[in-house]
Amino acid sequence: MEGSDVHSGIPCGELLSELVESTLANDQNQLTRIRSGIVDEMGTDALVDSAAIIGNFQRMVRIADGTGIPLDKPVAMLSAELRDELGFDRFGSAELTPRVGFFGKLFGRVLGPIMVKRLAKNRG
Repeated sequence: MEGSDVHSGIPCGELLSELVESTLANDQNQLTRIRSGIVDEMGTDALVDSAAIIGNFQRMVRIADGTGIPLDKPVAMLSAELRDELGFDRFGSAELTPRVGFFGKLFGRVLGPIMVKRLAKNRG
């Protein structure tokens, strides 16, 4: 577990990503290993801060879902195909999100790959 920078440019970014993935997967063995690695590489305060950030994001997502905070129109267009595929719009929390018509979905399909390339370019 080296403190190497990943494409994000964040020190120990790979280790922090593993912490998030292991936490969400509830993989106790891997969590124990990664927690030790973070303490060794970054210190106890960094582990506590990282755990707090993970918890905060979980809380924010649950509040947004529970209160039905709508997606912005551009996000709705970019994610329409995926939401259709996964059936997300059938949940009550999606009723406030603007419906995306044919042209909006088409725009999202065209713009989506461009956005992914741009994000990848900015990271690397």
